[in-house]
Amino acid sequence: MIAHGFNVCYRHPGNDQDTLKNLRFTFKKGEIIGLVGVNGSGKSTFLSLLAGLFQPTSGDLVVLEQDLAKNGAKFKGKVALVPQNPDIYILGSNVEEDLLLGVDPKDREKQERALALADSFGLTDLLKRPIHALSHGQKRKLTLASTLATQPSLLLLDEPFAGLDYPAILAIRTILENNKKAGITQVVVGHDLEMFVDLADSFALLNDGRIVAIGDAAEVFPHLLVNGARPPGHGFEKRGR
Repeated sequence: MIAHGFNVCYRHPGNDQDTLKNLRFTFKKGEIIGLVGVNGSGKSTFLSLLAGLFQPTSGDLVVLEQDLAKNGAKFKGKVALVPQNPDIYILGSNVEEDLLLGVDPKDREKQERALALADSFGLTDLLKRPIHALSHGQKRKLTLASTLATQPSLLLLDEPFAGLDYPAILAIRTILENNKKAGITQVVVGHDLEMFVDLADSFALLNDGRIVAIGDAAEVFPHLLVNGARPPGHGFEKRGR
């Protein structure tokens, strides 16, 4: 078990209602978990909770064997969140600078690891390229490479396939597969399940801040349509047809 929640609630400051309501879940080490739901269902807020950016309003949340409310600081660096918009995450002026920002400049081994990640992501020839000259897909790869350079145990990916062309989608899929082989647990938010349905071990379906279904595809997919999510390969039939 890498993350466990029991009756977890979260309310944004100033709101009179909970955004996340009585979440109950268990994520196992090394799994890929697909987090599914319509816009506004609470997916990004859920990721922020797991990343330690928010504290639960109530309930018990344990991540990496640490009670988040009491010992959240202990797993900093072991949990990494990659937001949907890579521009939010990128701080360096060029690819190499951003890639090495989270790496101790005196730690040669970690620096070499980061540069090896850049090579595996196809970024070696772009190390000196200014950030503003990168495509969206290249920025997405850079955020993943710089995140993995910190060697997280839990990787949280918010819409990693959004806005990517087919070659970039294939590259991200390979990254997910390699991370899984390395034992990294990954929570992947995605509207289009076809991008990663064959890679995921389990799914959690959110609606109105609640987990309405959780488990493998056979347990979750029958609940997708009624909760506004499109099953893989379903198409776009008009309502009532």
